[in-house]
Amino acid sequence: MARYLESSCKVCRRLGNKLILKGDKCIGEHCPINKKPYIPGQHGPVKRRTKITDYGIHLLEKQKAKFYYCLMEKQFKRYFEEASRQRKIPTGERLIQLLELRLDNVIYRSGIGISRNISRQFVLHRKVFVNGKYVNIASFQVKPGDVIKLKEDFRDNIFVKAALEKKVNIPSWFSFDSNKFEIEIIKLPPREEINVPFDDQLIVEFYSK
Repeated sequence: MARYLESSCKVCRRLGNKLILKGDKCIGEHCPINKKPYIPGQHGPVKRRTKITDYGIHLLEKQKAKFYYCLMEKQFKRYFEEASRQRKIPTGERLIQLLELRLDNVIYRSGIGISRNISRQFVLHRKVFVNGKYVNIASFQVKPGDVIKLKEDFRDNIFVKAALEKKVNIPSWFSFDSNKFEIEIIKLPPREEINVPFDDQLIVEFYSK
């Protein structure tokens, strides 16, 4: 299945939420969703539907989550199926944990990548080590105790430099040493610390129907 190629800004406008798909470009008055708060289309400004079905509400939340983490449909469904197989914690919470523990997402959360798509490219281009070994799989699942490090010569990359100029709040579940370019996973991501633009419980209900 081909990756979704529609403009990121159109995705946000269609779903009615800022999903921060372009990093800092999505923040501020220049974001297209502020200038064009209506769904994209050739007919210009068209009001959104004033009434949405129950199925539509649940589908919308699933779509928000899928695009937020830059996943394809089958990928996202596999994460949900894996989350639903365990019974220790709520399915929605486990789903978000699995998505947060993707290698490309951790690179993004550390502030090294300005967006998840850029962070994915860092991984695919073999610039990332996990526990001393090259990993070029963006969906690689890290776990507590893992140490992630970027290739030494990558520190001069213009995208990395630009990203690190922007100070980000590092989550408590991993540490980031900007001098060593090293990330250490400390614990599983706690749900209360993860702010996402979607309702994970509605996603659980969507797949339970």
